[in-house]
Amino acid sequence: MITAIVLIKTSVDRIPEIAESIAALDSVSEVFSVTGTYDLIAMVRVREHEDLAEVIPGRISKIPGVEGTDTHVAFRTYSQHDLEAAFSIGLDN
Repeated sequence: MITAIVLIKTSVDRIPEIAESIAALDSVSEVFSVTGTYDLIAMVRVREHEDLAEVIPGRISKIPGVEGTDTHVAFRTYSQHDLEAAFSIGLDN
């Protein structure tokens, strides 16, 4: 699974509607409304690297009100669940 973090600039008067439209896309797992330079952050998860082109410029960027995106592809994913599993290896309860 490939994970991309997409930073999104939007029309500020339509942030909730744009966020809902992005969240409704199949490969988008979460959308966060944030402070700072960008208005939204979307987590995109796809099976193939080529699928990112279909989702990000092909769908997200075409949603009315999306003004620009900046995409970061994850090399590796770390989560609390992964850390707990790693630390519990070989431990008896």
